[in-house]
This record gives sequence, C-alpha cells and structure tokens, in this order.
Amino acid sequence: MQFSEFKYVRPDLDKFSNEYEKLISGLKNSNTKESAIENIYEINDLKYHFETMKTISSIRYTSNTQDKFYDEERSYFDNIKPKIEALNKKYYETLINLKNKSELEKEIGSHLFRIAETVISTYSDEISDDIIEESKLVNEYVKLMANADIQIDGKSYNISEIAKFINSPDRSVRENAVKSKWKFFESKSKELDRIFDGLVKVRTRIAHKLGFKNYVDLGYARMKRTDYSKNEVKKFRESILKYLVPVSNNLKNKQAKRLGLDNLKYYDNAVDFLSGNATPKGNPEWIMDKAKIMYKELSNETGEFIDFMIDKNLLDLYAKPGKSPGGYCTFIADYKAPFIFSNMNGTSDDIRVLTHEAGHAFQGFCSRDFKISEYRNPTLEACEIHSMSMEFLTWDWMDLFFEGDTEKFKFSHLERALTFIPYGVTVDEFQHIVYENPDLSPADRKKAWRETEKKYTPYRDYEGISYLEEGSLWQKQTHIYRIPFYYIDYCLAQICALQYWKKSTEDKTKTWNEYYELCKQGGKFNFTELIKIAKINSPFEDSTVKNTVDFSNSYLEKIDDSRF
Repeated sequence: MQFSEFKYVRPDLDKFSNEYEKLISGLKNSNTKESAIENIYEINDLKYHFETMKTISSIRYTSNTQDKFYDEERSYFDNIKPKIEALNKKYYETLINLKNKSELEKEIGSHLFRIAETVISTYSDEISDDIIEESKLVNEYVKLMANADIQIDGKSYNISEIAKFINSPDRSVRENAVKSKWKFFESKSKELDRIFDGLVKVRTRIAHKLGFKNYVDLGYARMKRTDYSKNEVKKFRESILKYLVPVSNNLKNKQAKRLGLDNLKYYDNAVDFLSGNATPKGNPEWIMDKAKIMYKELSNETGEFIDFMIDKNLLDLYAKPGKSPGGYCTFIADYKAPFIFSNMNGTSDDIRVLTHEAGHAFQGFCSRDFKISEYRNPTLEACEIHSMSMEFLTWDWMDLFFEGDTEKFKFSHLERALTFIPYGVTVDEFQHIVYENPDLSPADRKKAWRETEKKYTPYRDYEGISYLEEGSLWQKQTHIYRIPFYYIDYCLAQICALQYWKKSTEDKTKTWNEYYELCKQGGKFNFTELIKIAKINSPFEDSTVKNTVDFSNSYLEKIDDSRF
C-alpha cells in the first residue's frame, strides 16, 4: 500500500471526544497497574488514529497549498485544536494523579509523567480562541511563503527553485537572484510584519492567561523541555560566541579568498568555490537509486528502512508551484510509516536534506512499534541529533552522488555545519529579546535582529539590499513564525552530531552501533538522559563546545581548499 492509497477521513470530533472521555474515566477508575496500562495503550491507539488523519491531511496540504479540500481540512484541525488540547490536558491530569503512579513509572518509565506535568501548564480553556488565532496567523505565513512569486529574467520561481541561481559561480547571476528574492520579501514586508506582530501579541496573551511572566517560559514548556531552561541555553550561546564565532569569521575570510574577493557580500555567501559548488550528478530518481545502495551498505537496519520508504512511496522530493518550501519528516502512526518531504533543486542541499530527513525517518522507523505516543519521538533537540548525525555518518557514500566533487562537498558540508551555528544562536537570542519585550515595534525588532546578527555573524555585508540592512533577514526563517525557540535545537544537536562524526573517524562500527542504540530509544528519556545513552558529551558544557570546534576546525585546516 503506497502513500497515495492511504485513506483520509475527517475525524468525527464528537465521536473522538466521547471515546477519549470514556477511556480517561476508565484510567481514573483503574484498580490495578495492569488495567491502568491497558487504558493508557487504548488512549494511545485512539490518539494515533486521530494523528494519522491529521498528518495525512497536513502532508497533502503542504505538498499543494492551493488544494482547496486540504486547505479546508487544515482549517478544521486548527479550529478543533483547543478541544483536543483540553482532552489531552484532562488525560495528563488523570495520569499524574493516579494512586499507583509510582508502580506505573517503574513499568513504563517516568518521562511520560514529566511530559504530562509540562503539557498541563500549557493549556486552559481560557486560551481556546487565542490558539485558533495563533494557528491562523501561522498558516497565513506558510501560504505566503509557499506561493512566493520570484521573477528572474522574466520567469517565475518559488523560494526553493531559485537556489540554483543563488548557488551560481557567476557573481552577476547570484547577485540578481538574491536581490530578486529579497525584492519579493520587501513587497510583502507589511504583511510579514503584521503576521509576526499578531503572533507575538497572541502568544504573549496566552502566556499571561496561563500565569507565565512572558512567552519565553511557555515556549520552553511547549517544547516539552523538562531538563534544562533558558539559563543553560544562554550559557550555550556564550560558549558559541567565545569558541566558534572567531572560527566562523575566519572560515568566511577564507571563503572570500577562494572566491578572489576582498570581502563577501551577502549574495556571495552560498558559493564556496570559484569552480562552483559540488552538485549531485542526477535527478531525484537517480539520487534515490544511489540512496538505496548507500543505505543497504550502511547497515541491515537502514537497508530494510530504505526499501520500506521507496516501496511505499513515502517521499515527496520535487519542488513545484504551490508546494511549501523547505523539508521535513513526519510519521503516519496507523501505518507505522515515516514520510520525507523536501524540495530538490539540483544543489548539494538535495543530498544534505535527504540524509538529514532520513535520519529523522530512520529513528521513527526504529520506534514504530512504541505503544506510547510520547515515546515514539524525543523532544526536538534530540530528534535533530538523529538527523544531523546521519548527514555525517553517510560520508563514506558521498561519491555515489558527487563523484569527482566528493571532497569538495565534504569540505563545504563541514564548513557550513560550523558557520551555521552562529546564525542559529542569532535566531534564538533574537526570539528571547522579542518575547521578553513584546511591545517592541516592528522597526525595533528589526534593529534588535541587526544588532544580534552583528554580534554572532559580523561578516555579513548587505550593501545594496536595504531590506536586509534594516534587519529583516529573519523573516525568511519559518521556525520563527511557526515554532518559537525550536531553532536552538539544531545548534545543540550540531555539536552532538559533530561528536559522532569525530568518533566515526576513529571507529565506524562502534559509532554506528551507538547511534543505532540512540535511535531505538525513541523518546523514552529526556534530552540530557539521551545524550548519556548516546555516549556523547553535553553541549551545555563549555569544554564540549571548545573541543568539538577545535577538532572540526583542525580537520578543515589540514585541507588545501585552494585546489577546489
């Protein structure tokens, strides 16, 4: 059965609610550990089916945001979201107040109960209308990005499709493409400001109604972070500023030298070599043929995984009009099936995104039989370890995709992994500023972005692009609009993934086994517990950041990049 045959039926809210209430009542009145667990499993089966319908609908909507049927289904799920959150809260309240809670923790683990306590704090009936308003604003942004019309030489392209021009070794081509892209954003600037201003206000209002000082702590609770706070994240950003920002700046200076430039303009950032960036040597079908070889050789488990994904057509790879930009992986519970969504465009990102999302999907495949939904996937910073590590653990097979440009790709991949993190912490610090100061005007927010950006990425030169000079770059970052405080997860996970890469240079088999063990754990533990299981060091430790950056930079310094 292929994805196209997966049946979608809109869930009947009344029927779902009645069944959920009945099961919650059964859980509350359970007299034994065994009956409580049976009720928990039945609740999860019910939730899995609901989530299956929601996920299928979401995939088909993001694949074509112009599809009126699935646009209406998206609105339906947005409108019933408060009722679903109210039911979930009632379930979690029942769960943490069970008389035999301690027995259950021994049997099914304590992390479910920690998650329950966190989620309870994020909802009350008082915020139901605000949640609907928030969802509508987010989807307004998603649709705006998906239907971007960027004109280059008289032809229309979407955001994903113009990457081939932005990556051009011809400076005039990439300059024109970058300026065309930001001309589109500037034409939508009032809408983008309005949407974000509305999101800040509604999220702040939700936080206050729930008893939080501002949205920051609520944002962390929504991310189900049970083991660290904004204080640890701030310390991490400080470590990045201390150890990585100087290295990142030096790498950008070396990039300018390779390109024969005194300094990089913004439209030069995406191009690594005068000879052009490494590119895959075939179309998406060809790429997937090579990916099948790679994953069959990597391990028996990944071989089984890739056959499953391809045979069931669980990949949506082509960029096309109306398709939401970017890439993601999701999970279709009833079919125990991961799904990979991307926008291949002929650049090296086709391979990086594929291996990244395959890392998410492989973890989902490893955890597909978990009976407790909260354990199917961990919190997002741990999820990103699976994805970012997979990018590096597949390095031995990059010649399948890049042939003679393989070493060029590896150099760029590692360099970009390092230079990405300062940008990532810029996004995070900016969001803390915005939500700690929700009354800032759109102009003040842009000023705050530009100041933060200069702190972590001082090499950025926007000369000639006034929209970016005033501090508007962040408006391209969908996470800022859709999922506040998510972006730091990539940065934390990148430090973890680079540790796996370092370990793989010493012992590939042992490293793969440790990675596979992490994937099998799903979300049974929190982030800090999982990295112990993964046998890597915490990114919150100053020494971890320093040692990881030093090793990675030393590797790059040994390579004669002028030969590329």
